[in-house]
Amino acid sequence: MKATDYIALYLERRGITHVFELVGGMITFLLDSLHKKTTIKIVSMHHEQGAGFAAEGFGRMSGKPGVAMATSGPGATNLLTAIGSCYFDSVPTVFITGQVNRHEQKGDRAIRQLGFQETDIVSMALPVTKAAWLVNDPDDLPRLLDEAFALACSGRPGPVLLDIPMDVQRAEISEISIRQVVKEEVLSASECEMDAFWDQILNSLQQAKRPLILGGGGLRSGLAVPEFREVVEKLGIPVIHSLMAVDILPSTDPYQAGLLGSYGNRWTNIALSESDFLLVLGSRLDVRQTGADTVGFKSDRIIYHVDCEAGEMNNRVIGCHTLTSELLPFLNRGLKRINSHAMCSEWIGHINNVKKKWPDVDELPGLLGINPNEFMHRLSAFSADASAFVVDVGQHQMWAAQSLDLNADQRFLTSGGMGAMGFALPCAIGACLQSNRPVVMIAGDGGFQLNIQELQTIVRNRIPVKLVVINNQCHGMVRQFQDAYFKGRVQSTVWGYSAPSFNKIAQAYGIDSSEVYEPDDLDAALANLWRDPTIPYLLEVHVDLKANAYPKMAFGRPISEMEPYAQPLDMEGT
Repeated sequence: MKATDYIALYLERRGITHVFELVGGMITFLLDSLHKKTTIKIVSMHHEQGAGFAAEGFGRMSGKPGVAMATSGPGATNLLTAIGSCYFDSVPTVFITGQVNRHEQKGDRAIRQLGFQETDIVSMALPVTKAAWLVNDPDDLPRLLDEAFALACSGRPGPVLLDIPMDVQRAEISEISIRQVVKEEVLSASECEMDAFWDQILNSLQQAKRPLILGGGGLRSGLAVPEFREVVEKLGIPVIHSLMAVDILPSTDPYQAGLLGSYGNRWTNIALSESDFLLVLGSRLDVRQTGADTVGFKSDRIIYHVDCEAGEMNNRVIGCHTLTSELLPFLNRGLKRINSHAMCSEWIGHINNVKKKWPDVDELPGLLGINPNEFMHRLSAFSADASAFVVDVGQHQMWAAQSLDLNADQRFLTSGGMGAMGFALPCAIGACLQSNRPVVMIAGDGGFQLNIQELQTIVRNRIPVKLVVINNQCHGMVRQFQDAYFKGRVQSTVWGYSAPSFNKIAQAYGIDSSEVYEPDDLDAALANLWRDPTIPYLLEVHVDLKANAYPKMAFGRPISEMEPYAQPLDMEGT
């Protein structure tokens, strides 16, 4: 059969239900085969970056590969930001790009380009993929498809790229078959090593007075959240989490102790500073979690660190007891070995008292208008029907991570490692289509403008995304940084920046919308947002330009000392 027919049928037999793309000449045969040969839903986006982020949202929600396609040249390069996002945040995805005919490729010629739009996307993508291949031999296609799907899901998940020339797409290949391939080999602990490590952990816990578990995004990418929740219940230890793990415990869980890090909940950072034992699961302990003072972060507390990536161990925070292991089998071994419940009631009560002393809604005293942290709590109360909150990058991201109240089955999706503005709108499309339930998107006025064209994708496909735009008329995160370090010179964040009426833009796209300025009007506005859960709706929420994302770690100081009550000694990245 024709190679593109093979690819289309292969994707269908792999269980792929949606493919995200922006049409271009070099993928027309692929799209035609998908249309003719399968029931796969082709979701046409309005930018390749949007297609990539939508595939990422689909992959994050399902734990199985999302698929995006793009044409050669600018189509392929436009995927790169989304590919990088999937790589840094460990999201299983398969990207397929079209390439010029083999006889139009420059090869070893000392020229920049031979074929129109010829671009070596494989070389560009290699640093941010688990593998990237140019398929120059049609006979290699079946094997490479098998390997792409196996590699995307195994070990630490991530993206794989297949770049397929047009004449290879038209070639005749054998009848379709899905081979059983060996998954990526991961240096992982044996059951005996896991048992021994658990024994060390449990012995240390007997001596600990103030233990904590730090859960990271690896729990989600490792498909280990249900087992993690069982372990927490059996151990009885409070849990703090990274930005990539906001949803590992519901907000009502008695062991939920909040967000750690640069913009973490103040009570969480205080709890970490007072702890004497820390079990780190699937978190790489990056600077946004620990601050610059890694020696102070380690202090004299005992730290056990489990991750599937050996290179993350004792990388920044030195002196940890480490085990290289995938989290799911490690947690399952723990469930067999945990016999006693930690006596943490006094410690949990202390953390709760600190939380009462430093509530998130009191971090912006004197703020005029809508308090963004209070808004996140109110949004949560109205959004029980949402399968996920998909959050862009900026101050609103921090307010959401600090203050959203998630149910046990709700997800929190954001761009962590890449930190890509423009992520939320297209990612929400993929997440919503995968879950077949409404999704809440939260974006700032700056980030929302990066992929605003995907509103048309929502309208055309009748996707019930509830769009919340936090409008402070600036690039707030960088403006806050400029206020701290540039004496209030706000070039390009306030000076030279502007935002339109998103309420009016939504109406131009045919999306019902409204806007809210005052706290007293929030409940009515949120009721309108959810008046009909089956349709998209945009709510523009106006927030004061000077609203800061607080608390914020005062860099150079201990993790418990946070702005605005402590001032930084060092300069940090934004």
